[in-house]
Amino acid sequence: MELFKNILIALLVFVIVFAAAIFLFMQLPQFGKEPSGKRLERILKSPNYQKDKFDNINFTPQLAEDASMPGVMFRFFFGKNKNLVPKENLNFQKTNLKNLNPDENIYVWMGHSSYFIQIDGKKILVDPVFSGNASPVNFTTKAFPGTDLYSTEDIPDLDYLIITHDHWDHLDYKTVKKLNPKAKQVITGLGTGEHLEYWNYDPAKIIELDWGENFELGNGFKVYAETARHFSGRGFKRNQAIWASFIFETPKRKIYIGGDSGFDDHFEKIGKKFGGFDLAILELGQYNKDWRYIHMMPEEFLVAAKNLKAERIIPVHNSKFALALHDWKEPLQKITALNEKENRRLITPKIGEKVNWEDDSKTYEQWWEAYD
Repeated sequence: MELFKNILIALLVFVIVFAAAIFLFMQLPQFGKEPSGKRLERILKSPNYQKDKFDNINFTPQLAEDASMPGVMFRFFFGKNKNLVPKENLNFQKTNLKNLNPDENIYVWMGHSSYFIQIDGKKILVDPVFSGNASPVNFTTKAFPGTDLYSTEDIPDLDYLIITHDHWDHLDYKTVKKLNPKAKQVITGLGTGEHLEYWNYDPAKIIELDWGENFELGNGFKVYAETARHFSGRGFKRNQAIWASFIFETPKRKIYIGGDSGFDDHFEKIGKKFGGFDLAILELGQYNKDWRYIHMMPEEFLVAAKNLKAERIIPVHNSKFALALHDWKEPLQKITALNEKENRRLITPKIGEKVNWEDDSKTYEQWWEAYD
């Protein structure tokens, strides 16, 4: 009896210490901060904030109806894919972003969902993650060797830093902290600004938008926030900041910046509202049928592009981190095969490659096939 009592006490002490350690760990600055003050007052007035959280327009379970958490966890830990990551280092050459012709309209992919756009004289960086991993600790979710090509030192002064939502693979604490002096303005979804202010960003340069809102940037430039089908959160409490897609409009062009999203009717609604896009940058990767409502499957990607009325499409959210169980090159393999029938203008550059996305005569090699 005494032994049993001592074991219970030891277990209780362990649980208390473990819980305290987790609590203290989550007080680290990289976890950010929940909205408060005037920002919270604004959030509480949002039609998209219901029952203490933001929610999707249509019902969106984290796991599909035919999936279960035990099954997902079993496959994640015991169904390892030998092709989850490349077997060899990927080899890319980076473009010097500080030595660009200011009159060029270009796109440079940095792997996963990080990319640089120069359009009509404006320099834009989207969802930069340059710290080598996409998690709160540096020993998990590491970038594939050879893909972490860019650092904050390579980035020129930016007109706009765009953050689509606050997940670790889109909002990287170390990267964003270092970019603060280079970013003239930040465009993000309602609520995410709390993290940025906590990380010493000047509130005056943060443009926070709810779905359906827009902001005049001056001289014919404008940004719109539109819906996406996803979720947010950097800790246990989810959906305190909104996830969004953004439309960046110049006097001559419209670009759709998709962020993360499962497939839904919002793509068609946005396409009709804006009359189509010169370029759409859409997620393709880290998908699984078990969570198909929050990440598009490859078969839905081209439908989304068609519904958006996009003249050109670039797939991102792949080739740098393994956040799902598919082969690392499966997203680009599948979409290339599917597009043989659809024959849409699909742009699939290497990481670091300078792309004139308006040059519709250029062909892109299937670079991923050169690696095991």
